[in-house]
Amino acid sequence: MQLVLHTGAHFTEEERLMKCLLRNTSMLSKKGVVVPGPSRYRKLLKEILNALQTAPASDAARDVVLDAILDDETADRVVLSHPFIFGAPRASVSRGMIFHTAPERMRHFCDLFPHDDIEMFIAIRNPATLLPALLQHSPKDDMAGFIGGTDPRMVRWSETLKAIREAAPRLSITVWCNEDAPLIWSQIIRDMSGLEHGEKITGGFDLLSSIMSDEGMKRFRTYLKTHKGMSEMQKRRVIAAFLDKFALEDEIEEELDVYGWTEALIDEMSDIYDEDVLEIQRIPGVTMITP
Repeated sequence: MQLVLHTGAHFTEEERLMKCLLRNTSMLSKKGVVVPGPSRYRKLLKEILNALQTAPASDAARDVVLDAILDDETADRVVLSHPFIFGAPRASVSRGMIFHTAPERMRHFCDLFPHDDIEMFIAIRNPATLLPALLQHSPKDDMAGFIGGTDPRMVRWSETLKAIREAAPRLSITVWCNEDAPLIWSQIIRDMSGLEHGEKITGGFDLLSSIMSDEGMKRFRTYLKTHKGMSEMQKRRVIAAFLDKFALEDEIEEELDVYGWTEALIDEMSDIYDEDVLEIQRIPGVTMITP
Protein backbone atom coordinates (compact mmCIF):
# COMPACT_ATOMS: atom_id res chain seq x y z
CA MET A 1 0.00 0.00 0.00
CA GLN A 2 1.07 3.57 -0.60
CA LEU A 3 0.79 5.70 2.54
CA VAL A 4 1.07 9.47 2.28
CA LEU A 5 1.55 11.59 5.41
CA HIS A 6 1.25 15.36 5.14
CA THR A 7 3.04 16.89 8.13
CA GLY A 8 2.35 20.61 7.87
CA ALA A 9 4.30 22.69 8.62
CA HIS A 10 2.36 25.00 10.89
CA PHE A 11 1.02 28.15 9.25
CA THR A 12 1.39 26.84 5.69
CA GLU A 13 -2.28 26.49 4.71
CA GLU A 14 -2.25 22.98 6.16
CA GLU A 15 -5.96 22.80 7.00
CA ARG A 16 -6.99 24.37 3.69
CA LEU A 17 -5.00 21.65 1.95
CA MET A 18 -6.79 18.91 3.87
CA LYS A 19 -10.19 20.41 3.10
CA CYS A 20 -9.32 20.56 -0.59
CA LEU A 21 -8.32 16.89 -0.58
CA LEU A 22 -11.56 15.96 1.17
CA ARG A 23 -13.55 17.77 -1.53
CA ASN A 24 -12.12 15.25 -4.00
CA THR A 25 -12.82 12.07 -2.01
CA SER A 26 -15.52 10.74 -4.35
CA MET A 27 -13.39 11.09 -7.46
CA LEU A 28 -10.27 9.76 -5.74
CA SER A 29 -12.01 6.71 -4.26
CA LYS A 30 -12.81 5.54 -7.79
CA LYS A 31 -9.06 5.50 -8.42
CA GLY A 32 -8.28 3.53 -5.27
CA VAL A 33 -7.19 6.60 -3.30
CA VAL A 34 -8.74 7.09 0.14
CA VAL A 35 -8.61 10.37 2.04
CA PRO A 36 -10.03 9.58 5.50
CA GLY A 37 -11.46 12.29 7.73
CA PRO A 38 -8.77 13.47 10.20
CA SER A 39 -10.92 12.55 13.20
CA ARG A 40 -10.42 8.88 12.31
CA TYR A 41 -6.69 8.85 12.85
CA ARG A 42 -5.02 11.98 14.25
CA LYS A 43 -5.44 11.10 17.93
CA LEU A 44 -4.74 7.43 17.21
CA LEU A 45 -1.50 8.13 15.35
CA LYS A 46 -0.26 10.46 18.06
CA GLU A 47 -0.93 7.88 20.77
CA ILE A 48 0.75 5.06 18.83
CA LEU A 49 3.82 7.09 17.92
CA ASN A 50 4.15 8.14 21.55
CA ALA A 51 3.95 4.49 22.60
CA LEU A 52 6.61 3.51 20.06
CA GLN A 53 9.11 5.68 21.92
CA THR A 54 9.29 3.01 24.61
CA ALA A 55 8.37 -0.25 22.83
CA PRO A 56 8.50 -1.56 19.24
CA ALA A 57 5.33 -2.03 17.22
CA SER A 58 3.66 -5.43 17.47
CA ASP A 59 3.11 -7.55 14.38
CA ALA A 60 -0.59 -6.71 14.46
CA ALA A 61 -0.19 -2.96 14.95
CA ARG A 62 -0.22 -2.08 11.24
CA ASP A 63 -3.48 -3.89 10.56
CA VAL A 64 -5.14 -2.45 13.66
CA VAL A 65 -4.23 1.08 12.63
CA LEU A 66 -5.32 0.61 9.01
CA ASP A 67 -8.61 -0.97 10.05
CA ALA A 68 -9.35 2.09 12.17
CA ILE A 69 -8.30 4.51 9.45
CA LEU A 70 -10.00 2.84 6.49
CA ASP A 71 -13.21 1.77 8.24
CA ASP A 72 -13.85 -1.13 5.82
CA GLU A 73 -12.80 0.85 2.73
CA THR A 74 -10.24 -0.66 0.38
CA ALA A 75 -7.40 1.40 -0.96
CA ASP A 76 -4.18 1.30 -2.96
CA ARG A 77 -3.17 4.72 -1.67
CA VAL A 78 -4.12 6.40 1.62
CA VAL A 79 -3.60 10.14 2.17
CA LEU A 80 -3.28 11.33 5.76
CA SER A 81 -2.61 14.78 7.17
CA HIS A 82 -1.40 15.59 10.68
CA PRO A 83 0.16 19.06 11.07
CA PHE A 84 0.74 18.41 14.78
CA ILE A 85 2.51 15.08 14.30
CA PHE A 86 5.84 16.71 15.22
CA GLY A 87 4.39 18.81 18.01
CA ALA A 88 2.40 21.96 18.61
CA PRO A 89 3.67 25.33 17.36
CA ARG A 90 4.93 26.24 20.82
CA ALA A 91 7.25 23.20 20.80
CA SER A 92 8.29 23.21 17.14
CA VAL A 93 11.83 24.49 17.63
CA SER A 94 14.53 23.22 19.96
CA ARG A 95 18.16 24.37 20.03
CA GLY A 96 17.62 26.03 16.67
CA MET A 97 16.21 22.97 14.91
CA ILE A 98 12.73 23.06 13.39
CA PHE A 99 10.69 19.94 14.17
CA HIS A 100 13.43 18.33 16.24
CA THR A 101 11.12 15.36 16.94
CA ALA A 102 10.56 14.66 13.23
CA PRO A 103 13.42 12.19 12.61
CA GLU A 104 12.36 9.88 15.42
CA ARG A 105 8.66 10.24 14.60
CA MET A 106 9.14 9.34 10.95
CA ARG A 107 11.39 6.40 11.85
CA HIS A 108 8.62 5.07 14.10
CA PHE A 109 6.01 5.73 11.41
CA CYS A 110 8.03 3.67 8.93
CA ASP A 111 8.46 0.93 11.54
CA LEU A 112 4.69 0.87 11.98
CA PHE A 113 4.21 0.21 8.26
CA PRO A 114 7.30 -1.89 7.47
CA HIS A 115 6.22 -3.23 4.07
CA ASP A 116 4.36 -0.22 2.68
CA ASP A 117 5.56 2.64 0.50
CA ILE A 118 5.74 5.71 2.73
CA GLU A 119 5.72 9.26 1.40
CA MET A 120 6.00 12.39 3.50
CA PHE A 121 4.72 15.71 2.18
CA ILE A 122 5.67 18.97 3.87
CA ALA A 123 5.47 22.67 3.12
CA ILE A 124 8.34 24.79 4.38
CA ARG A 125 8.29 28.50 5.07
CA ASN A 126 10.87 31.23 5.40
CA PRO A 127 12.10 31.14 9.04
CA ALA A 128 12.06 34.94 8.98
CA THR A 129 8.25 34.79 8.93
CA LEU A 130 7.68 31.34 10.44
CA LEU A 131 9.60 31.84 13.69
CA PRO A 132 7.62 34.98 14.68
CA ALA A 133 4.35 33.13 13.96
CA LEU A 134 5.44 30.19 16.12
CA LEU A 135 6.64 32.51 18.89
CA GLN A 136 3.14 33.94 19.25
CA HIS A 137 1.96 30.49 20.39
CA SER A 138 4.89 29.91 22.74
CA PRO A 139 5.08 30.58 26.50
CA LYS A 140 8.50 32.15 25.88
CA ASP A 141 8.71 35.92 26.05
CA ASP A 142 11.37 36.45 23.41
CA MET A 143 12.80 34.85 20.31
CA ALA A 144 16.12 33.95 21.92
CA GLY A 145 14.34 31.89 24.56
CA PHE A 146 12.08 30.28 22.01
CA ILE A 147 14.83 29.03 19.69
CA GLY A 148 17.23 28.11 22.49
CA GLY A 149 19.63 31.01 22.15
CA THR A 150 20.57 30.03 18.60
CA ASP A 151 21.33 32.66 16.00
CA PRO A 152 18.11 32.76 13.90
CA ARG A 153 20.26 32.78 10.77
CA MET A 154 21.32 29.22 11.65
CA VAL A 155 17.78 27.81 11.50
CA ARG A 156 17.72 25.69 8.35
CA TRP A 157 15.02 23.42 6.96
CA SER A 158 17.69 21.35 5.23
CA GLU A 159 19.03 20.27 8.62
CA THR A 160 15.63 18.84 9.57
CA LEU A 161 15.09 17.10 6.24
CA LYS A 162 18.56 15.56 6.21
CA ALA A 163 18.00 14.24 9.73
CA ILE A 164 14.65 12.71 8.71
CA ARG A 165 16.22 11.00 5.70
CA GLU A 166 19.02 9.62 7.88
CA ALA A 167 16.56 8.29 10.47
CA ALA A 168 14.16 6.86 7.87
CA PRO A 169 16.13 6.18 4.67
CA ARG A 170 13.30 4.35 2.86
CA LEU A 171 11.02 7.37 3.29
CA SER A 172 10.53 9.58 0.24
CA ILE A 173 9.89 13.26 0.94
CA THR A 174 8.12 15.86 -1.19
CA VAL A 175 8.64 19.51 -0.25
CA TRP A 176 7.40 22.86 -1.46
CA CYS A 177 7.80 26.44 -0.33
CA ASN A 178 4.63 27.88 1.15
CA GLU A 179 5.46 31.14 -0.60
CA ASP A 180 5.00 29.33 -3.93
CA ALA A 181 1.79 27.51 -2.95
CA PRO A 182 -0.68 29.72 -4.88
CA LEU A 183 1.16 28.90 -8.11
CA ILE A 184 1.49 25.14 -7.54
CA TRP A 185 -1.60 24.34 -5.44
CA SER A 186 -3.18 22.01 -7.97
CA GLN A 187 0.07 20.10 -8.45
CA ILE A 188 0.41 19.64 -4.68
CA ILE A 189 -3.08 18.11 -4.59
CA ARG A 190 -2.37 15.87 -7.57
CA ASP A 191 1.01 14.69 -6.29
CA MET A 192 -0.38 13.87 -2.86
CA SER A 193 -3.25 11.99 -4.50
CA GLY A 194 -1.04 10.15 -6.97
CA LEU A 195 -2.79 11.71 -9.98
CA GLU A 196 -1.27 12.47 -13.35
CA HIS A 197 -0.48 16.06 -14.25
CA GLY A 198 -3.47 17.79 -15.77
CA GLU A 199 -6.10 15.47 -14.26
CA LYS A 200 -9.18 17.43 -13.26
CA ILE A 201 -9.57 18.18 -9.55
CA THR A 202 -11.92 20.27 -7.45
CA GLY A 203 -10.44 23.24 -5.61
CA GLY A 204 -7.30 23.76 -7.65
CA PHE A 205 -7.63 27.52 -7.13
CA ASP A 206 -8.86 27.48 -3.50
CA LEU A 207 -5.76 29.21 -2.16
CA LEU A 208 -5.56 31.65 -5.05
CA SER A 209 -9.12 32.85 -4.45
CA SER A 210 -8.23 33.71 -0.84
CA ILE A 211 -5.47 36.13 -1.83
CA MET A 212 -6.92 37.62 -5.03
CA SER A 213 -9.75 40.11 -5.40
CA ASP A 214 -13.14 38.93 -6.61
CA GLU A 215 -12.68 40.97 -9.76
CA GLY A 216 -9.29 39.38 -10.35
CA MET A 217 -10.66 35.85 -9.90
CA LYS A 218 -13.53 36.58 -12.26
CA ARG A 219 -11.14 37.80 -14.95
CA PHE A 220 -8.76 34.92 -14.30
CA ARG A 221 -11.47 32.28 -14.76
CA THR A 222 -12.67 34.03 -17.92
CA TYR A 223 -9.10 33.99 -19.24
CA LEU A 224 -8.82 30.24 -18.59
CA LYS A 225 -12.09 29.59 -20.43
CA THR A 226 -10.90 31.51 -23.47
CA HIS A 227 -7.40 30.00 -23.46
CA LYS A 228 -8.02 26.28 -23.16
CA GLY A 229 -5.20 23.81 -23.57
CA MET A 230 -2.61 25.73 -21.57
CA SER A 231 0.13 23.68 -19.91
CA GLU A 232 0.62 23.81 -16.13
CA MET A 233 3.67 26.04 -16.60
CA GLN A 234 1.66 28.44 -18.74
CA LYS A 235 -1.09 28.53 -16.12
CA ARG A 236 1.45 29.39 -13.44
CA ARG A 237 2.74 32.32 -15.46
CA VAL A 238 -0.83 33.52 -15.91
CA ILE A 239 -1.51 33.16 -12.16
CA ALA A 240 1.63 35.18 -11.38
CA ALA A 241 0.53 37.91 -13.78
CA PHE A 242 -2.94 38.14 -12.27
CA LEU A 243 -1.54 38.17 -8.73
CA ASP A 244 0.75 41.00 -9.68
CA LYS A 245 -2.31 43.07 -10.56
CA PHE A 246 -5.13 41.76 -8.35
CA ALA A 247 -3.52 40.38 -5.17
CA LEU A 248 -5.08 41.44 -1.87
CA GLU A 249 -2.20 43.20 -0.16
CA ASP A 250 -3.56 42.55 3.34
CA GLU A 251 -3.53 38.81 2.63
CA ILE A 252 -0.01 38.53 1.24
CA GLU A 253 1.92 41.07 3.31
CA GLU A 254 3.13 40.23 6.80
CA GLU A 255 4.15 42.66 9.51
CA LEU A 256 7.17 41.37 11.39
CA ASP A 257 7.71 42.86 14.83
CA VAL A 258 10.30 40.86 16.72
CA TYR A 259 12.30 42.60 19.42
CA GLY A 260 15.90 42.97 18.31
CA TRP A 261 15.27 41.99 14.70
CA THR A 262 16.24 44.56 12.09
CA GLU A 263 15.14 44.78 8.49
CA ALA A 264 18.68 43.88 7.49
CA LEU A 265 18.52 40.68 9.57
CA ILE A 266 15.19 39.70 8.00
CA ASP A 267 16.61 40.28 4.52
CA GLU A 268 19.68 38.21 5.37
CA MET A 269 17.51 35.37 6.73
CA SER A 270 15.45 35.45 3.54
CA ASP A 271 18.59 35.16 1.43
CA ILE A 272 19.76 32.23 3.55
CA TYR A 273 16.35 30.59 3.10
CA ASP A 274 16.70 30.87 -0.69
CA GLU A 275 20.12 29.20 -0.45
CA ASP A 276 18.70 26.52 1.84
CA VAL A 277 15.99 25.70 -0.71
CA LEU A 278 18.75 24.95 -3.23
CA GLU A 279 20.46 22.74 -0.65
CA ILE A 280 17.20 20.86 -0.04
CA GLN A 281 16.92 20.09 -3.74
CA ARG A 282 20.26 18.27 -3.52
CA ILE A 283 19.18 15.92 -0.70
CA PRO A 284 18.79 12.33 -2.00
CA GLY A 285 15.22 11.06 -1.66
CA VAL A 286 13.75 14.56 -1.52
CA THR A 287 11.62 15.98 -4.34
CA MET A 288 10.78 19.69 -4.41
CA ILE A 289 7.71 21.07 -6.18
CA THR A 290 8.65 24.39 -7.74
CA PRO A 291 6.73 26.89 -9.89
